[in-house]
Amino acid sequence: MKKGINQWSFPASYAVEDCLRLASEAGFDGLELCLAETGELSLDSSIEDISRIARAAKQAGLEIPSLATGLYWKYSPTASDPSVRAKAQEIAKKQLEFASLLGADTILYVPGAVNVPWDPSSEIVDYETAYLRAKESLLGIVEYAERVGITIAVENVWNKFLLSPLEMRTFIDDINHPRVGSYMDVGNVLVSGYPEHWIRILGRRIRKVHVKDFKLEIGNIRGFTNLLHGDVNWPGVISALRDIGYDGYLIAEIMPPYSHYTEKMIYDISSSLDWIIAKGPAQ
Repeated sequence: MKKGINQWSFPASYAVEDCLRLASEAGFDGLELCLAETGELSLDSSIEDISRIARAAKQAGLEIPSLATGLYWKYSPTASDPSVRAKAQEIAKKQLEFASLLGADTILYVPGAVNVPWDPSSEIVDYETAYLRAKESLLGIVEYAERVGITIAVENVWNKFLLSPLEMRTFIDDINHPRVGSYMDVGNVLVSGYPEHWIRILGRRIRKVHVKDFKLEIGNIRGFTNLLHGDVNWPGVISALRDIGYDGYLIAEIMPPYSHYTEKMIYDISSSLDWIIAKGPAQ
């Protein structure tokens, strides 16, 4: 398996080239970049801007395995406002276009939300309505994904939606398109289930894997923590991934950075991933 890290794990003040430099120095194989609304890598970026980033990654000796974004929390594919849903589709197409230019093969896609638990002002969408809107939204972009050769990987997130591996599997199978799969987030599952179960149920549908840890004794959004600091059964996770034949990226998505000596966290993540991959299943 390959070691990756998400751009959000770095201080927000870091330019993309700073993240690439540090990720390379810390021994990662790839850096997952993140599309913002404005800024260096954003909806406003030009083709030349994206090409420059692609060249910088090549010079750093790193792959860009995937392109993430947090914009689907603001522009939800399941929102009641049709203009918001249309904006979500525009974002997805831009994400697919930029992923292709960056040499990535996957985008991280949040399919919408029934509710956003950390935002008390967020809309509560009827669950079945959310399912139908999420499906409609994805079906509206799969042809473009096919055209640019990029996979849309639906992530399991804290959105009160697609709450079990059986449901996620059904949702992906309902779309029934080779360019749609799962973005398996190991840490996100732990509050309500077991990532090793999800992995075996989703099987070959998994296209990318996010890794972070979670402390069950905290049990809320403050429970997310660095690798090996929480309650994820890492030998079980690696065993399940090997059982389904997954040999792709494990991409660390851990935030916020340390309060001091922030670069050390990147090295700590890299070292922990080395142990997780090398030690593998418990003997």
